[in-house]
Amino acid sequence: MIELKSIIKKYGSKRALHDVTLSIPRGKVIGLVGENGSGKSTLLKLMAGLLTPNSGTATFDGKPITRQIAARIAYMSDTDAFYPYFTIQQLVDFYDSQFEDFDDIKAKEILQFLNMSLDSKMKNLSKGNRGRVKIAVTLAREADAYLLDEPFSGLDPMVRDDIAKGLIRFTDTERQTIIMSTHEIREVEPLLDEIIVMRGGRVIAHEAVDEIRDFYGIDATSWMVSLFKDQQVERELGK
Repeated sequence: MIELKSIIKKYGSKRALHDVTLSIPRGKVIGLVGENGSGKSTLLKLMAGLLTPNSGTATFDGKPITRQIAARIAYMSDTDAFYPYFTIQQLVDFYDSQFEDFDDIKAKEILQFLNMSLDSKMKNLSKGNRGRVKIAVTLAREADAYLLDEPFSGLDPMVRDDIAKGLIRFTDTERQTIIMSTHEIREVEPLLDEIIVMRGGRVIAHEAVDEIRDFYGIDATSWMVSLFKDQQVERELGK
């Protein structure tokens, strides 16, 4: 569905992505993991058509990814970009006016599932409840792919659990793809089909979670820690 080939992205003279090549299939839940500054957010924005690569190609179903891809891909930023004076109902109405694939009935169903009241004002919500609202309006779109940048960041375990349950309940994992950047790999591992690991703007691994368990005999978190340690040793030996 999403194909990236030899992608390079620079901010001025600094390279954020180095020769990234990826193939993202339909109907998968994929974790995008790595250290802060590894390029995860840049990669998601590029897939969402919000950034243009300096070189390389990015396609969705064989067509170049541009800003128009927003009609088929739902992107959720790691920051809050909501009007503080909106009620949740007004936010739902706003999203309904912006995206043809937005389902306001589904949005209200998700908000009810997450115990959110439509008349609450955004400015009065806790960070956890804003996280619930963000995921609700994102998943209410009938998109081909959901790109979620740190959906669990800074949220307490109960909120993370609610959002994780919502991801499974309100998406069709047979035809829709979820790609989420996260530091909470241990908690979301049961949801994941695949893991993409980034370091220093490069993709250093892209593996199926089941194959990690079968081949290495360890969970994905332990495998990732081992991978980073091996890379560190290789760098030390190469000095």
